[in-house]
Amino acid sequence: MDLLLDGLIRALEMIASGDPEVYEIAWRTLRVSLTATIISTFIGIPLGIIIGLTKFHGRKLLLVFINIGMGLPPVVAGLWITIFLWRSGPLGHLSLLYTPTAIVMAQILVSLPIIIGLTSSAFQQIDEKMLMQIKALGATKLQGLKILLIETKVAILAAIITGFGRVIAEVGAAMMVGGNIKGDTRILTTSIVMEVSKGNFDIAFALSFIIMTLAFLITFILTFLQQRSRRV
Repeated sequence: MDLLLDGLIRALEMIASGDPEVYEIAWRTLRVSLTATIISTFIGIPLGIIIGLTKFHGRKLLLVFINIGMGLPPVVAGLWITIFLWRSGPLGHLSLLYTPTAIVMAQILVSLPIIIGLTSSAFQQIDEKMLMQIKALGATKLQGLKILLIETKVAILAAIITGFGRVIAEVGAAMMVGGNIKGDTRILTTSIVMEVSKGNFDIAFALSFIIMTLAFLITFILTFLQQRSRRV
């Protein structure tokens, strides 16, 4: 309990004193996590809708791989991105390894299957009678899609919340592709691991309180939008 209390006090001190390194790390953590979540959302939701609404050969097999991807170990995602970005890899000429961009790429690989999988699941559960009714009313494809998005927006926001929660808590892939470089790729999760390895448990707890606060605030906003949309 003393460590927890010391960590909380240290976190408040860091925030109150305007520690530039802590603010820099916190901002970088938010930036890469939100960027990865936004990109995954813009790619994942349309793909999830297509997979959920259309029937095609190999659809079940594709869903199996998506569901497997939802449980993809972050270190595996980090390994794949490292292989692609390594100097001898397909994208090695871009020199992106050990950069924030590499962390975003790894986080996208982790969060994208989650958003695709949960979105497609939501659209698969839409009643066939509703789809027939939309067609019977003469709605255009765009109008029909708008109606379906309204019906599934709670589930879609849940997918986004889950994807964000996965990436902001991720450490293995970020450490592998980012290298935890001070002033460049160090984020809160990798900083916590580093401080624990150095025996600085009070600082580690302080950083953990900071990342939990950030995660709480973003999740609170998304949940508020989710439940607000449910009442509308």
